[in-house]
Amino acid sequence: MKAWHFSENAYPYLPPADEYESIRVNLPNKNYDPEKGAKLYDRFLDEWLIAEDEGMEIMLNEHHQTATCVDPAAPIVLGALARLSKKARLLILGNPVANRRQPVRVAEEMALVDVLSRGRLECGFVRGVPYEVLPANSNPVRMNERQWEAIDLIVKAWTSHDGPVSHEGRFFHHRNINIWPRPYQQPHPPIWVSTTSPGGAQQVGTRGYVQATFLTGFDGTRKIFDSYRKGWREAGRGNDVPIDRLAYAALVYTADSEQRAYEGADKLLWYMRANKVPFHYQYPPGYMPVSAMAQVMRGAALDQHAALKDKMVVEKAVEAGIMMAGTPDQVYAQVKRFYEHVGGFGHLLIMGQAGFLEHDDTVHGIRTFAREVYPRLNADYPDTAISSVQQERVVA
Repeated sequence: MKAWHFSENAYPYLPPADEYESIRVNLPNKNYDPEKGAKLYDRFLDEWLIAEDEGMEIMLNEHHQTATCVDPAAPIVLGALARLSKKARLLILGNPVANRRQPVRVAEEMALVDVLSRGRLECGFVRGVPYEVLPANSNPVRMNERQWEAIDLIVKAWTSHDGPVSHEGRFFHHRNINIWPRPYQQPHPPIWVSTTSPGGAQQVGTRGYVQATFLTGFDGTRKIFDSYRKGWREAGRGNDVPIDRLAYAALVYTADSEQRAYEGADKLLWYMRANKVPFHYQYPPGYMPVSAMAQVMRGAALDQHAALKDKMVVEKAVEAGIMMAGTPDQVYAQVKRFYEHVGGFGHLLIMGQAGFLEHDDTVHGIRTFAREVYPRLNADYPDTAISSVQQERVVA
């Protein structure tokens, strides 16, 4: 199992929540202090490099017009990490290609990072969260279709080496595709796609890309992973799905005592508690199927953060499977329980910093996990493993 250190690069120094409508989209940027922000970037980069020194991999993502993630241009930060780091795999999860106007530019950016890092890029793609439809000035309708065409176009740009090729699709039109540089990894960097729905996971499985899901808990994750396996098998890839095709992201904090661990984990929950967003940003018309929108109108909370409102204390978050927290023995047991429940996964994406979790505590969490939990997970779950739960389901 590979463990990845992840931070959303949040800017938590905000006025009381009752003084603004939303932490996303329309929070005035007069609340951002560039001097504080510069110091935050320095510490986040330091923490990624500390994680690398401890044997972990590096993950980052991108969001727009929000204090929850002040990384609106992840390829730029990824380029810095490609030069500063030496050995860690570099995962961007990901490029919001359904909102990007030029997929070929994304192909160029990622090829540059892959060369700069000498082949350490893991390239992830996302549809983009609903809050960002308005900031991107994009159309929420048919975003899934646009995402898949964009990914296919990027792969085409990466793998065409004999001069210009063209692309004429439904959403994108390019007469002359001939990117320089081409990727370091051949035929192209590993591709990841994140989704939190079984339907989306089945499409990812059909294509054989790495499937990542975020904070979907015990039963939600099992459904998503099972759908991925179904897509994998229906595409003729065989019955055995290697665990390195599956990834789960959770809030994780490990410390030398349960008390310290719970105090740190409670600060990580800022990520959930601070996500104040009005209804019209959460559910833009056309972003989700009509049937799902009908459920929302009847009172169902389909937004990931809204659905987890009752999990805002550490014990409840651990119980739900969106968080692992405690001493090394406790966290090891929690990860193992989750692994067995969902049928196996090969990547643990660790949100190990959020909100007001300061640098020293963040580093303590990274080092405690890396030194006292990670080796045990690597021993139990090598990259070549096929989980026993999965094998039983194949037989059934």
